[in-house]
Amino acid sequence: MSRGLPHSPRTAPGHRDGASPRRDPAPGPRALITGASSGLGRGYARTLASQGYDLVLVARDETRLRELAERLRTTRDTRVEVVAADLSTPDGIDAIRQVIDSETVDVLINNAGYGLRGRLLETDIAELNDQDRVLTGAVRELSLAAARRMDARGRGGIVNVSSLAAVTTMGQYAASKASTLVFTEALAGELRGSPVTVTAVLPGFVRTEFHDRLGVDRPGPAGIWLSVDQVVEQSLRDARAGRVVSVPGRMYSLVALAAPLVPRPLMRWGSSGFSFARERGR
Repeated sequence: MSRGLPHSPRTAPGHRDGASPRRDPAPGPRALITGASSGLGRGYARTLASQGYDLVLVARDETRLRELAERLRTTRDTRVEVVAADLSTPDGIDAIRQVIDSETVDVLINNAGYGLRGRLLETDIAELNDQDRVLTGAVRELSLAAARRMDARGRGGIVNVSSLAAVTTMGQYAASKASTLVFTEALAGELRGSPVTVTAVLPGFVRTEFHDRLGVDRPGPAGIWLSVDQVVEQSLRDARAGRVVSVPGRMYSLVALAAPLVPRPLMRWGSSGFSFARERGR
């Protein structure tokens, strides 16, 4: 039996004279994507729709979700379900877990996330807890629910979007992303030899709305920034190949290889310097 992310047996047709209904009534493989209203999540939705997947799109912004869903229905003739949920709350996580428990999900992409602008000591503990619940708690609960169902069904793939920040000490964001990386590796180890693959994606700097929402400038030269499509396409290739960790971009792959060799005092110094520069950008 094939492992991991399934290939669709059909090719999703392009737009022809408006939103013509799908001629093949058989459903394709189904992917559930969190944080689907923008950035990488939106990119995963576009790419998987083009590959013949049906979709469950999850985010807080229902208006943007419905706009994306309608576009995918008309241009890709894709079945799309929209679920508005706030994954910083237990109720939001429960709502998505119920979808996983009651419906077939062949691929789960845990992508929801956001950053906080302030330093740890300046940030309200409730904000830190909410962020950690989205970046870590929701990933853990949804991954475990999906993994059990996929293992019993005999197929499936889970993609957890972590970050290259996981190797740094840049605040709660880095701490949560490091937790997600370790959790993903642990789950992949438990599922070794099963038909279910689990992959952690560690993007570097990506051209999305992330920094705009934080209200900070994008650091560094233009050449260090990856496009959404670069990250999505490489991470899906790596997931289909059964890789446990995917680091899109050659430069960032080298950074990930070198990071464990960097003395921790030096890593802490570099991380604090980056955070200070970010704070000055207020």
